[in-house]
Amino acid sequence: MVQIIAGEKGKGKTKILLDKVNADVATSKGTIVYLDKSNKHMYELNNKIRLINVNDYCVECASEFVGFICGIISQDHDLEKIYLDSFLKIACMGADDIDRVIEKLDMVSAKFKVDIIISLSANAETLSESVKQKVIVAL
Repeated sequence: MVQIIAGEKGKGKTKILLDKVNADVATSKGTIVYLDKSNKHMYELNNKIRLINVNDYCVECASEFVGFICGIISQDHDLEKIYLDSFLKIACMGADDIDRVIEKLDMVSAKFKVDIIISLSANAETLSESVKQKVIVAL
């Protein structure tokens, strides 16, 4: 399942995402991965969480990003959750791509039983109805 933490830039989405991932590691039976645009939050994450700096992997468009996610899933059969911070930046996409990419991530999530939690810099009210249904926190 895909879950979204939505809000404008600077509203505290990353803090909520970090708190959620660190709380989840205590109850998780599988692997948790945290994708970000830098290593800035390395010391705020529990050491059992794998941090991946997406900028290190030459992802240049939304379709490459979805392929990147599929590659991560294919390499770890114990993967339980993927956290995506700064979603629009790490996925190299604009607001026009949100629905299409979320739909693909939702299909991948369901097929491989991996939860995907996203920090999305957008006002929840401006999102399409299908994406709004996935919002768990709106700031």
